[in-house]
Amino acid sequence: MVNIANGHETPAPTTPVDQTRRDTANHRLPTAGPDTALSGTGSAATAARYLLAGIRLALGWIFLWAFLDKLFGLGHSTVAAKAWINDGSPTAGFLGKSATGPFTGFYHSIAGSAVADALFMAALLGIGVALLLGIGMRIAAGAGALLMVLMWTAVLPPSSNPFMDDHLIYAAVLVVLALLGAGNTLGLGRWWAATPLVRRNTWLT
Repeated sequence: MVNIANGHETPAPTTPVDQTRRDTANHRLPTAGPDTALSGTGSAATAARYLLAGIRLALGWIFLWAFLDKLFGLGHSTVAAKAWINDGSPTAGFLGKSATGPFTGFYHSIAGSAVADALFMAALLGIGVALLLGIGMRIAAGAGALLMVLMWTAVLPPSSNPFMDDHLIYAAVLVVLALLGAGNTLGLGRWWAATPLVRRNTWLT
């Protein structure tokens, strides 16, 4: 904007609004990304990235260990005689005996079925591997959160709280890990996102 006075042009006074517009034009605002909140180089941002990576690895191991224990009957929550490879059922015990609440009838009806066993074990393996490697975090988070919510509905009401339990906390944490790009630290998230397959199908990130 200019003022014309006495036959020549003089710059108009700069207002706060004008200055804001100039700053916006000269300095492009950062584009939001999966790890924007943790993209800084300070010690706090670095510590947060490694903390989230540690949580991701811990959760990944929880899922993978559950798969291995139920597959081989390693003696922690599943004895060898009830291992999946010995014709045991990964879902019969929990869904058939421990399910409570309004969905008890449904869970009892699918407990021990081949389809329920296969889906449950595939979910444990896929989520566990994805979290440990830091790849497919969106899918892992979505599938893991869904699995946790389903397991929550199988034990309603929780024994120690009117409605909240660790299944819902795990579900929320999984979503947070995906949103903050936790697979990029101590994981293969950046490599995975740069592969041609994932670049063509961003829902795989």
